[in-house]
Amino acid sequence: MIHFTAPLMSAIDTILAVMFYLFTAARAGKARAEFGIAAPATVGHPIFERAYRVQMNTLEQLAAFVPLLWLTAIYPMPVAWIAPLVGLVWVIGRILYQRAYMRDPTTRAMGVMTSGLAIVALLALAIAGVLRAGLGWA
Repeated sequence: MIHFTAPLMSAIDTILAVMFYLFTAARAGKARAEFGIAAPATVGHPIFERAYRVQMNTLEQLAAFVPLLWLTAIYPMPVAWIAPLVGLVWVIGRILYQRAYMRDPTTRAMGVMTSGLAIVALLALAIAGVLRAGLGWA
């Protein structure tokens, strides 16, 4: 039987996030080939540009998501599963963002807000966990 701990759930979130990033990279690469956009160009057909922006925006978000997620795993709050749940919300937000942005970039707000609020929540949980551990409240 699997015992779901905060680190294990954070590892699952991390794997899902990286898998999603690899999906966005593959989608951008496929669009680059499909529309004949040779590297290093980052402009060309609108579908390629959307796929590329989704990939790059996801990469930009990963730079904050991964360290914050793991800080919450190392310095958890008393209800340790909350942070990995927020991490899963971030992944879902990125999927919503990708789907909306590829359809029509002006409809990306729900995905942006979902993943953005998840980052803010992880930041708050990380700060609280670090302070709790540093002040000996653990």
